[in-house]
Amino acid sequence: MQINFLLPRPPGRRRPRPTPIIALLAAVALLLGQSALADEQPVIGHRIDAVLDPGAGTLRATDQLTLPDGVRQIAFLLHAGLAPRVSDGSAVLERIGRDGHLERFRLTLGDGSTTTLSYGGSIRHAPERIAEGMGRSSEQLVGTIDSNGVFLTGWTGWYPNVPDALNRMDLTVRVPPGWLAVSQGAGPERLDGDDTRIRWVEEQPQDTLYLSAARFKLYRRPTPHGEAQAYLRLPDEALANRYLDATADYLARYSALIGDYPYAKFALVENFWETGYGMPSFTLLGSRVLRLPFILTSSYPHEILHNWWGNSVYIDYASGNWAEGLTAYLSDHLNQAIDGRGADYRRDQLKAYADYVQGGEDVPLTEFRARHGSASQAIGYGKMLMTAHMLRVLLGDDAFRSGLRTFYRQNRFRTASFADLRFAFELATNQDLSGFFDAWTTRTGAAELKLGDVQVTHDAGGGYVVTGSVYQVQPEPPFPMTVPVVVHSERGTPRRVLATFNQRATRFEAKLATAPARVAVDPEFDTFRRLLPEESPASLSSLFGAEAGIMVLPAAAPGALKAAYRQLATAWQQGHPGWRVVEDSALDGLPDEGAVWLFGWENAFLDELAVGGDLALDAGAQKLTLAGEEQAGVSVALATGGPERPIGWVAAATSTAVPGLARKLPHYGKYGWLTFTGDAPDNQQKGQWPPGDSALTQWLTDARPLLLPPPRSPLAPR
Repeated sequence: MQINFLLPRPPGRRRPRPTPIIALLAAVALLLGQSALADEQPVIGHRIDAVLDPGAGTLRATDQLTLPDGVRQIAFLLHAGLAPRVSDGSAVLERIGRDGHLERFRLTLGDGSTTTLSYGGSIRHAPERIAEGMGRSSEQLVGTIDSNGVFLTGWTGWYPNVPDALNRMDLTVRVPPGWLAVSQGAGPERLDGDDTRIRWVEEQPQDTLYLSAARFKLYRRPTPHGEAQAYLRLPDEALANRYLDATADYLARYSALIGDYPYAKFALVENFWETGYGMPSFTLLGSRVLRLPFILTSSYPHEILHNWWGNSVYIDYASGNWAEGLTAYLSDHLNQAIDGRGADYRRDQLKAYADYVQGGEDVPLTEFRARHGSASQAIGYGKMLMTAHMLRVLLGDDAFRSGLRTFYRQNRFRTASFADLRFAFELATNQDLSGFFDAWTTRTGAAELKLGDVQVTHDAGGGYVVTGSVYQVQPEPPFPMTVPVVVHSERGTPRRVLATFNQRATRFEAKLATAPARVAVDPEFDTFRRLLPEESPASLSSLFGAEAGIMVLPAAAPGALKAAYRQLATAWQQGHPGWRVVEDSALDGLPDEGAVWLFGWENAFLDELAVGGDLALDAGAQKLTLAGEEQAGVSVALATGGPERPIGWVAAATSTAVPGLARKLPHYGKYGWLTFTGDAPDNQQKGQWPPGDSALTQWLTDARPLLLPPPRSPLAPR
């Protein structure tokens, strides 16, 4: 039996798949004449003894490989230049090709099931900047051994990687004095009292192996669900304790919700460049990232939860990455729901899809592999998150929790697909969910809803009956979905009923004891649908997601400020040929359609901004009033207008604040307005323009009081 290797896994759950490797799959499949592995993946044993020399950028290692019974030949990847050789055991090693930084080898065993390879050489790559949309980029690193730190993944090729197999690991690493090595599993164990020899062991099958190292201060604390650890580059007990506390809380939450935590520890590891990566049993967060106050309730639980979804139930990338959206739903969304902001979070996902997913960028969930920009994030994270939420609405909370636990229990340390996810929920609920999963994972697009035929009648037994219809009006075929309809009485009492679609139209009925006041279709954004204009006020994402538009520079701005605005516009324009940069003095007026960025208080078209309500401007005094508060001497960014003609405005207090605005604003896309202070600049305030009633809402009384939807309990407690 031979084991073919497939595409190397990305080095972390937020890493784009390296496209040059795609050709490797076809080449190796042809070479070895084999198809993909059977459902049960074989497991390769690795007993690795490694020596890291950060100053020289080198690795020396031996790896005693143990192959599964009956397997006599494997193909593997190793970093180019490591010159592997058989140092123990009867085996033949052949080099069969090279792709980029990886070399391909074939290993054929003689007697027995084990052999030892020795290899060594340099691994040192510089970060590569990857564009992710207007003004947004990230750094991608193949891997490196450097005096600042060590970052090695399966994609790096630091061990003989058979990517379509799983791996068990017994790893010993020798590091310089004062350094610590971190990997998955149980550890660190200092061998024979030698602080430079660190051991890590993981017996559960792993889809890839990781190694990080640096000068760390280790903090650790036992919890009922595994040890909490924090590796900081400088001692900071208070910071470490915040993370250790959070680790204990999240491990307890997710163990109760899904099933027992699968690893011996979870560790926060401070990385030497700005990352947010989730590895099995640890996360690599950059120094600035981990000190941001909101990380403890956003990115950090997301990375912990990946130890259930993605780092113990592995992703069948060939059939689609389900893990990012499911993780976002049960971490980022859950924290917002616990704080009573779940509906706002879901509306943000729908708006991101509308703003960023343009034309040919839409793909079904089964074709999402990893995030490589705002559009792919809106699909793989946002649409999948909403699909999970719609499944919860369809099944109910108890059945949804049961499905999660079944999926985890059946697929721990196995590779799972959307089909496996569907099967687990069908098993837990005894329902046929093929129609739901087929529609929402294999089709593109979103539903468009319309409310009609609302009638109020007196119930023969007393009270009132409200009936009506909900229609799907998108050009594409209807989606199977269950849409909540909330009917309020004049006393403010809410009643939530469900309208289930099997075709284009569906009926609903709600009985109330007192006269009804309002009918609202999907007021809490529980379904994946196109927002109506009134539900989608302008935000910065309306501009950042536009394929084309103009950026208008202020000819009258002072020289340094004008030059800074031009640099900002040029940076945002890069990679977006549909955008052009002009000065206001060259225009007779703004176009009637298309997105517009205005820069500076001195811009001749400042009066085109839709001021009023919560926004007022005094251009002469360079003052603005936001939400009733007058502000001066601040940098500001805001968006106004409608979907066909969003207008954004950026005005800096000083020219030195502009580079920071250029870098930071693309990460604030969901906000309608923001203010900043200083040259950094630092965010002072931010907010969203309030949405209004849409055609999905119908009032049945002249009085329009503030009406709240019925409460919905979060899936898990705080």
